[in-house]
Amino acid sequence: MSEQNDPQKKGGTIGVTTNNIFPIIKKFLYSDHEIFLRELVANAVDATQKLKALAANGEVAEEIGNPVVTITADSQAGTITVTDNGIGMTQEEVEKYINQIAFSSAGEFLDKYKDQINNIIGHFGLGFYSSFMVASKVEIITKSYLSEAPAVKWSCQGDPEYTMEPADKAERGTQIILYLDEESKPFAESAKIRELLLKYCRFLPVEILFEEKAINETQPLWTRKPADLSEEEYLNFYRQLYPMQEDPLFYIHLNVDYPFNLTGILYFPKIKDRLDISRNKIQLYCNQVFVTDSVEHIVPDFLTLLHGVIDSPDIPLNVSRSYLQSDANVKKISTHITKKVADRLEELFKNERKNLEEKWDNLKLFIEYGMLSDEKFYERAEKFYLFKNSDKACFSFEEYKTAVEPNQTDKEKHLIYLYASHLQEQYAAIESAKNMGYDVLLLDTPLTAHFVNLLESKWKDTRFCRVDADVLSKLIAKEELEKPSISDEEQQDLRMAFEAVVPKEGHYYVHFENLRPDDQPVLITRSEFMRRYREMSAIGGGMNFYGSMPESFELTVNCSHPLIQLILEQKHNQTEEELHTLAAERREPQSTLDDLHKSMEKKKTEEISQEQKEEEQKLQEKITELERQRRKVMEAFAGTCPLVGQVTDLALLSNNLLQGQALTAFIKRSLSLL
Repeated sequence: MSEQNDPQKKGGTIGVTTNNIFPIIKKFLYSDHEIFLRELVANAVDATQKLKALAANGEVAEEIGNPVVTITADSQAGTITVTDNGIGMTQEEVEKYINQIAFSSAGEFLDKYKDQINNIIGHFGLGFYSSFMVASKVEIITKSYLSEAPAVKWSCQGDPEYTMEPADKAERGTQIILYLDEESKPFAESAKIRELLLKYCRFLPVEILFEEKAINETQPLWTRKPADLSEEEYLNFYRQLYPMQEDPLFYIHLNVDYPFNLTGILYFPKIKDRLDISRNKIQLYCNQVFVTDSVEHIVPDFLTLLHGVIDSPDIPLNVSRSYLQSDANVKKISTHITKKVADRLEELFKNERKNLEEKWDNLKLFIEYGMLSDEKFYERAEKFYLFKNSDKACFSFEEYKTAVEPNQTDKEKHLIYLYASHLQEQYAAIESAKNMGYDVLLLDTPLTAHFVNLLESKWKDTRFCRVDADVLSKLIAKEELEKPSISDEEQQDLRMAFEAVVPKEGHYYVHFENLRPDDQPVLITRSEFMRRYREMSAIGGGMNFYGSMPESFELTVNCSHPLIQLILEQKHNQTEEELHTLAAERREPQSTLDDLHKSMEKKKTEEISQEQKEEEQKLQEKITELERQRRKVMEAFAGTCPLVGQVTDLALLSNNLLQGQALTAFIKRSLSLL
């Protein structure tokens, strides 16, 4: 350090191992340079609390009164002043804490912490130096609580050179004056100062004054004992944090002092249909100083849907994210919070089940997300997860299994859980299942496909089937299904007729079953496998190829229904002559082709003559042409027999697949049939 000529005024170079500390401060934290005020106020609070601790030990001679921190600003002059009447500093302490920066090198700093934009300056002892992100000049005027120590003024203009001289200050404490650079002068505006103080300093433990008014609450709710708090106080605190939100469902008060320190209050918000609806609503504090509302590396991902506050001095904020994820304390805190959430939900299930059931629709998405993403949480949640059925009755897993197992076990001894994702859209299928004595669950979150996959993987001999995934006699097969009561030829003809009237969008696979006469004449279902994986691909899960495939449907014709019998009768009356002629024309080429295939079946490919190959091709072309003509006959029949279109459209309508022009045509046809 070089001495200046004035014996009372000292100058020198700040002790850092690189000359470009100030450009690094400006550059590295440029995108988050508003934290300078948080750091300066936090330092002032720290100095105040140290004074209180010394006074409590009888180490301060004078009465300390009620120390506060005051912030003033002059927008015209472009200055901000942070003043405290705390412990203050002696000249030697200024030398030690301000002039000596323990910092290895700028390059190492940037390499190691390049993915950290927030919360690190103060943790390197650089809290004061964050002021140079916005200031071209900074002054410190300070006087120690030690009465014999003179006041000191320190000044620096954003480079390693500084001056230090005696100051005219009678009262203990520290005053830091920032002379803002041109681009940072908006920080001196009153509205901006208030915004930053409310964001970062709202719950600091020492009174913070701005424009002669206290802007903080020194004893926020999470620092107080749960026994001393009322339900209304918890709700009011939530409303204070989130003024535009609905009231929460429940809350948890965290208070741990071993093996780590953690306090806070977490709230369960209402979550209905979107996982991202309210993320980043947990505020992280360090000794009541706001740090961040991005806590995804500190709590499990599903818990980021919670709202509230956690406060811990044991979370290392001065390291990279990858280190943060592997830090032992962070893991313990994360595990503890998960356990407390599970404890609270289990307590509600045991002691306030009616209350839990009433709020279940707003909780289930959160709980399913937790069960899918955290194995430990799944193990706990098996005890309190509630199945809700289509009649709005609630069951635990075990209760529901006991209720449906006798009636919903198929011939292969698999327990079948029927479910609906939408009560209105699947109303007909639900009613049909209930009429057969089956129960139908309501599973209607965006995670349902993933969730039922998880349960099937956990539970032996169990399948989940959406109630409209197939005819019920197949979903819960009690015995071997009898063959359809119409011939293969009639099935083939009717298949062509129905294929002529289904929508061109998507694939419809027509097949025939002997269902009950009072079942619908035609049912349209979506394959459980394909539909489930399409839904999973829509919200992620590594199955995007399913989402790109066209929709496919099963169209089941109920051979036992009177209307299908009527269609067969009309088909016989209208098409018998043409179909008989085509069948007669086909017999000879088909018989010849069959004989040819018989003669060729034991020959190797090279032993088959060119003449045989050409004959086979001609016969096949003839048969294909006759089949095309037969299809044309059945397509014409489908166009002249309104019942074919009507029963198909009824099935489409019940699946919300009939729209636009097709719906209008259905209405007109219905009126004409009436």
